[in-house]
Amino acid sequence: MGPRGGQGQRGQGSRHGRGMPRGREPGRGNKQRGHPGRGVRPSRPRATKVMIEPHRHAGVFVARGKEDYLVTKNLVPGESVYGEKRISVETEGKTIEYRVWNPFRSKLAAGILGGLDEIYICPGSKVLYLGAASGTSVSHVADVVGPEGLVYAVEFSHRSGRDLLHMAQKRTNVIPIIEDARHPQKYRMLVGMVDTGRVTYEFLQKFTKIVFADVAQPDQARIIALNAHTFLKNSGGIVISIKANCIDSTVDAATVFAREVKKLQEEKIKPQEQLTLEPYEVTQPCFICPNITYIHQERSLYNCRKIHEI
Repeated sequence: MGPRGGQGQRGQGSRHGRGMPRGREPGRGNKQRGHPGRGVRPSRPRATKVMIEPHRHAGVFVARGKEDYLVTKNLVPGESVYGEKRISVETEGKTIEYRVWNPFRSKLAAGILGGLDEIYICPGSKVLYLGAASGTSVSHVADVVGPEGLVYAVEFSHRSGRDLLHMAQKRTNVIPIIEDARHPQKYRMLVGMVDTGRVTYEFLQKFTKIVFADVAQPDQARIIALNAHTFLKNSGGIVISIKANCIDSTVDAATVFAREVKKLQEEKIKPQEQLTLEPYEVTQPCFICPNITYIHQERSLYNCRKIHEI
C-alpha cells in the first residue's frame, strides 16, 4: 500500500518536490516542439522597412516609415549620444546607420522642420557653435558636416563641458572649447591649432563658414557680433536662437525680438529670415542672418529680404 496521499515520496524526486521546470511542461513551450518556453526570450521582431530620403538641406535626411523622422547619418555607427533612436538601412550591400534628430531637444532641428530656407551647414563646412551645452545638437551638426568638416563647440559651463568633452572623444571633427564666448580672443589660437599648417588668426577667419548661437544671455547680440566679426568669413552666415525670457522677462516677447534685431543691425548684421519654433519651442524664434558686411570693407548693408514670421 502506497504512502497516504502521496506524501511519503515528498522531496525524493529529481526536483525535490519543486515540480517541473518552468517553461518545459507540456503546453507551455516544450523545448522538443521547437517553441520557446516561458523563461526563454523570444526572437527579435523583424525591423519595419524604412526609406531614407535626402532633405533639401545637404547632410540632413528624412526617414520614411510608419512614422517620419528627421535624421542624420551617424558619424560613429553603433554609438548614441543622448539615448536617441537609431535606424539601420541596407544600401547596396552596406549597412548605414542614422540617428533620429529630436526637434524637442534641438532648436536647429526644430527650425529645419519649421521650414528654414537656409541653415548654411553642409558637408565639409566649418561651424562655430556658441552655447554647445552637453553636445546634443552639436553631435548632429558633426554628423552633417561629416569627417571633412569641423565643429568648434564653445561652452562656458564646466559641468556641461564634461559631457561635451566625452562626446568629442569619439566624434573627432568636434573641437570642444570650454571658455566664455564673450572673450573670443581667448580661444582664437585654440581653433587655429587644429590645422597642421599655419596657426594664425587668418586661418580661423578664412575657414569658419557659419556661427550658430544659442547662448541665452542678455548680451547675446554683442556676443554673436564679437565672434562673427572675429571668425566668420565673408561668404558665411549666422543662425541665432533667441529666448526672450533670458534677455528680458519684464516685457513681451515681440518687443524683445524687435530690440535684438535692432542691436544686430547696429553691428552690421541684418537678419533675412525669422521663424518661430512652435510646437517644439514657445516664443523662441530662430533668426537667419546673411554674411556680415564689415565696416572697413563696405558702408552699406547687404540687400536682404524683409523679416517675416512663419
